[in-house]
Amino acid sequence: MIRILTLETTCDETAAAVVTDRLEVLGTMVASQDEFHRQFGGVVPEIASRAHLERILPIIDATLKQAGISLDELDAVSVANRPGLAGALLVGVATAKAICLAINKPLIAVNHLQGHIYACRVALALAEARGEGREARSESGEEERDDSCDIFPCIGLIVSGGHTSLYRCAGPIDFELLGSTIDDAAGEAFDKVASMLGLPYPGGPAIQRAAAEGNPKAYRFPRALLDDPERLDFSFSGLKTAVRYKIAGPGRADFSQIQLSKQEIADIAASFQEAAVDALVGKAVQALQKTGMSTLCIGGGVAANARFRERMAQAAAQHGFRLHIAPLNLCTDNAVMGAIAIERYRAGLFESLDLDAFPT
Repeated sequence: MIRILTLETTCDETAAAVVTDRLEVLGTMVASQDEFHRQFGGVVPEIASRAHLERILPIIDATLKQAGISLDELDAVSVANRPGLAGALLVGVATAKAICLAINKPLIAVNHLQGHIYACRVALALAEARGEGREARSESGEEERDDSCDIFPCIGLIVSGGHTSLYRCAGPIDFELLGSTIDDAAGEAFDKVASMLGLPYPGGPAIQRAAAEGNPKAYRFPRALLDDPERLDFSFSGLKTAVRYKIAGPGRADFSQIQLSKQEIADIAASFQEAAVDALVGKAVQALQKTGMSTLCIGGGVAANARFRERMAQAAAQHGFRLHIAPLNLCTDNAVMGAIAIERYRAGLFESLDLDAFPT
């Protein structure tokens, strides 16, 4: 049995896991930094890097203890070295290289975004091991599938605070970028709109809670690029601007003096959420139709949004494609999705100790 320690420090979660080539999770730990960044309404890179430095070794120790193994019993160490915040990435990369040098085991580099898609495969494997395969597939939006837990080939959609991207995934180590955001990521838009509405950070859960009491048809916000099915890109800057104008009017930067009723906040949140979800669902369906693929896999923090998951399930039923959405605990950044390193281990794709970090 192959056992790999996986590290994740791309943004503001410090995480480690021990996974096997059977996609078993022997141990996993995540330390969130929300409390550090909340007062700023978003992630501060320098604060994130310092928090990773303080937490990475205790997180690794706790993960190994949970897994019941020592460093010497590992077969490899993997780390997400792209994309992300430069300082945050360097903490993980330097730690992984130091461990590999100390125990003389191979080093594996993984792409954080590809890991988000691979989380769907890990989730299916874990569900199959628990005898919950059919229920898990139903919850993810897939009605029937009685073969293996393989998700490839598929279209992969990553929706997070820093990235909104579509990939053609021929296999677990064969990803081709089809399109991405030309300006802001969906998750960043959720955070900024929440801030404009006076809602707490992180913005995704706050917008979802407020939207539950609102009318998604109260305001008609833009759905950029949806009228061009050949272009598989996203844009959320105009959506943010439209919300800003609805709240404060053009040219006003200070939102502190604006008084919105609870219902106005709910209606704006619901209308914004619906516009963002329309764009995400629409482009995903266009990617499936353009490529002729029949499976869609989704990961990233925004994939935890309940309205997004509901609308994707409806689209899957309407258009007849298989849908996998990572479970809630694997949507936000974690090290379990680093299990994609198993695929690179099998392919012999190891790194030298001069591995570098490649930020966004």
